[in-house]
Amino acid sequence: MSGAAAAPAPYDAAQMHPEEDAMTMTDEQTPTRGGQPPVVDLATWQAARAELLAREKAHTHEGDAIAAARRRMPMVEFDGTTEVVGPDGPVPFLSLFQGRNELLVYKHMWHDGAPHQGQCEGCTVTAWQLKDAVYLNARGVSFAILTEGPWDEVEPYLAFMGYTQPWYSVRGLDEPIGGPMGHLTCYLRDGDRTYLTYDVTGRGTEMAGPSFALLDMTPYGRGEAWQDNPDGWPEGEGPCWYWRRDASGNTDWDRSRPAPQWTRPGATPVESLGRHEHHH
Repeated sequence: MSGAAAAPAPYDAAQMHPEEDAMTMTDEQTPTRGGQPPVVDLATWQAARAELLAREKAHTHEGDAIAAARRRMPMVEFDGTTEVVGPDGPVPFLSLFQGRNELLVYKHMWHDGAPHQGQCEGCTVTAWQLKDAVYLNARGVSFAILTEGPWDEVEPYLAFMGYTQPWYSVRGLDEPIGGPMGHLTCYLRDGDRTYLTYDVTGRGTEMAGPSFALLDMTPYGRGEAWQDNPDGWPEGEGPCWYWRRDASGNTDWDRSRPAPQWTRPGATPVESLGRHEHHH
């Protein structure tokens, strides 16, 4: 994580409305960055752009080839009558398909007993950017978020976050329904029979968060130290440094919330994450 940040300024509740962006920086607050791309004429820039475009196209075509290989993976049958817990109580996993033949889920980590600000910042990055699955549904793919959190804790969290995606607790269930969290997992249905077809974790889940690819297009990328940058570029912070913010927009990890929470009604400054144990 990033180093110690400045103490937050006094909290002004009038400035913390959901219709306003609490994370917006003024010109005076915007840090001065070192290192900039060289300045050239348009023709030189276009030549450099064409050279990079050839590499980008090759990257896209390799991605197409990998996707083709995914479609040739074998699959594993499992019991689709296994019950998960949602807003209407226990339901069979099969119902998550909502009558469609394909299902994509994100498995969201959970910190038992932690307040809203203590829930997983990394999983929030994914869940917040998957709030609407209308295009998946139009293509015939259902979407849901699974978590090992107990439903009596999950339900008020969903209300606070304003989430409307289907969420279910898979507490105590083994793979391929439960198991390790922080995964994107795909399933196929054939009548009443259900199958695991694909699973990925780590940076493989970045495809669910378009902000990663968009940041990679910008001059300073993700602002993280692991990046391969030109000499003289900003040094960068630790991984994930911008996923949390305190009430003043600083990277004070211990007194922070996952960044989207500052858009939610009732989000107030916090003094700790309130975590009592490792996540599930």
